[in-house]
Amino acid sequence: MASKAGDDPDSLMSLCSVFCLKNLRRTMCFSGEQNRLQLRPDVFLPGEICDRLVNEYMDLLHTDSDFEPQDGFFQLFSEPRSTRLTRLQLREDLVRDRDLEAIGKQDLMELHLTCCNRLTARSLRTLCSFKHSLRSLSVFGCSSIFFRKSGAPLAYDEEDLEEQRHTVDLDFSFQGFNRLRLLNLGGLRAELDVETLLRPLPALTSLDLSSVHLPRPAFLTQWSERLASLVLYNLELTEELIHTVLQMSRLRHLDISRENQRTSKFKMTRKILSSIVQSLVDLVSLDISGHIMLDNCTVPAYCIHSLSHTHTHATLSHTHTHTHTCSHTRNTLSHTHTHTHTLTCSHTHVTGSKNEDQILNAIEAYTDQRPELAHRAINQLFDIARIQHCSQLLRALQLVIAALKTHKYDKSIQVTGSAALFYLTNTEYRSDQSIRLRRQVIQVVLNGMEHYQEVTVQRNCCLTLCNFSIPEELEFQYHRVNLLLLKILEPARQDESIQRIAVHLCNALVCQVDNDHKEAVGKMGFVKTMLNLIQKKLQDGMCDQVMEFSWSALWNITDETPDNCQMFLECNGMNLFLDCLKEFPDKQELHRNMLGLLGNVAEVKALRPQLLTKQFITVFSELLDSKADGIEVSYNACGVLSHIMFDGPEVWTMEEPRRTHVMDTMWAAIQSWDVTSRRNINYRSFEPILRLLPQSGAPVSQHWATWALYNLVSVYPGKYCPLLIKEGGVILLQKVLELESSHQETKDMARKVMEQCENFKEDPMDTSR
Repeated sequence: MASKAGDDPDSLMSLCSVFCLKNLRRTMCFSGEQNRLQLRPDVFLPGEICDRLVNEYMDLLHTDSDFEPQDGFFQLFSEPRSTRLTRLQLREDLVRDRDLEAIGKQDLMELHLTCCNRLTARSLRTLCSFKHSLRSLSVFGCSSIFFRKSGAPLAYDEEDLEEQRHTVDLDFSFQGFNRLRLLNLGGLRAELDVETLLRPLPALTSLDLSSVHLPRPAFLTQWSERLASLVLYNLELTEELIHTVLQMSRLRHLDISRENQRTSKFKMTRKILSSIVQSLVDLVSLDISGHIMLDNCTVPAYCIHSLSHTHTHATLSHTHTHTHTCSHTRNTLSHTHTHTHTLTCSHTHVTGSKNEDQILNAIEAYTDQRPELAHRAINQLFDIARIQHCSQLLRALQLVIAALKTHKYDKSIQVTGSAALFYLTNTEYRSDQSIRLRRQVIQVVLNGMEHYQEVTVQRNCCLTLCNFSIPEELEFQYHRVNLLLLKILEPARQDESIQRIAVHLCNALVCQVDNDHKEAVGKMGFVKTMLNLIQKKLQDGMCDQVMEFSWSALWNITDETPDNCQMFLECNGMNLFLDCLKEFPDKQELHRNMLGLLGNVAEVKALRPQLLTKQFITVFSELLDSKADGIEVSYNACGVLSHIMFDGPEVWTMEEPRRTHVMDTMWAAIQSWDVTSRRNINYRSFEPILRLLPQSGAPVSQHWATWALYNLVSVYPGKYCPLLIKEGGVILLQKVLELESSHQETKDMARKVMEQCENFKEDPMDTSR
């Protein structure tokens, strides 16, 4: 059998790491003084495991809403004799100065800090403790790490983050970082003197200065014989800078791209491009996206020309005369004129918007540190999935999921990513996706709903959830998804389309789940939320899908769930029922849903006295004559009255309407129904019906129950004969035959039910459909 996209199971290492992190005190830790985490004295962890634990910890904090930060977590790795850390990737505001200080004794080889805005000059001291071992360092987007708070000592309260930090820490130096080869200072603020900062690092081979102010770029030539990779993304290019770059003779990767060509004063020419490729003979990768050529030839955004590794010398030409012409010279759908230059190489790795491969390359290349470009590429992927066909489904889903995880607070990424997921998970692609992959989609969609309260994101996420089998595929996140949907429905004036989708999802989630789930959702405020929606629609005089879905959801959540039935009554549900009946007398679907719900309420003996009022009984009696939705409204109204009658004449304290008159009306209604009617109802259990059978106090209730069983086992024998046999219904029907109080008509119908079940046991093939 062919495997589906994303079918590879998680590694045992990954599963164990996540389990340990979610159960620290039950596995590798114990509670020490003041309940602080401490590593067990008999635990010794090698570098591979420690790196995974810390990196997985960061990932869980960003993606798992149930996973809370563990106070003192980094302190677990403070002692190199029992733990070893070598390669860490830490992101965003979850990382504090004290976290880095806790691991200051470790011999880190790689430390990648991305947008850790809470880090301050205190962390520079910690970085110095790694200088003897550090080979790769990134402080990309860590806007405050080279600054101390003005007028305060270094050891200030790091929780006080409101006050602007604007004093450069002049004491820090990279002196002694002799092993450092890769350095990323992307986003470094203009107040810093980059030249002075970098001068002590003669051995650098890779340098990223994205968006960094370089007033005197000539200092870069100090690495002209060593630097293999130079990233100058979003720098304003000048002749001096280009001249400097041309002297970097060992460069293999050069990035001089821009986010937006409109803001650039510098005009790229083919002469400059030719000079770059001819001068930098080892170049294998060149990114020039976002620049306008002098002859108005636009090089599109996110367009990397990766020159072939098989050529030691690649040139840019004005002609098409070369033998080995790049196969991707027209690499985008943008308004370009790329025929004016040809890369003389036989293999390329190109990002762009011409085809799916280029688009996925762009998402992969730019997600981590250039979300603005990743957003554009995801938008292109969205169009492919929507209009054409995505042929690399697994890669596309994994890249979009990664982008949404990495940039959960970026509106552009969240909007385009959630829209792309909607199309990538629809029916066309569903058969190719594994359970594991679809669960990853669900989790990242819920993350978006949780962290980004924005109309478009919420709508896209809700629509994407509709592509899944509900409740089955969402059950592993059941509590969370219900909470999020109820939160969406809280505002009195929610966006109409979101409200409609969210109510539909709520209804689907409480249909066909066990009572424990329904009770839990009821405690979340589900019943009150639905009634609030109904109240609002009633005030607007509008019976739309939201109104009908809300009543349907209440019908489902009260099924065999007494606590939720009680909540319905306590939250003024009966008055809303009467008001809706009066306001919308011709809405058949609405009437069916409301009466189905009241049937559930009537099944709860302790709640039935609240239904036994002149007003309610009169309404139920009138609805016995309803022809709405076939027999459904009349059937459900009769069911409500049957349970009330079952409690006997002693509870009937009203003079009007008389009990005997209501029972006569019930008999007449039952006799008017077509017993072959196909039903718009689904029973998971016959228990509420079966309890009405062996009794003599209310023969009409007994007759309604017998009729219901006969109808269901006749029309749907394959579904309901086994259920009736399993729940002991045949034995109870035999008792009906033995009771003198049972009407002959009821006995005749009981025999037919028993015969139907007997015939089904002999020939279980269902030929009724």
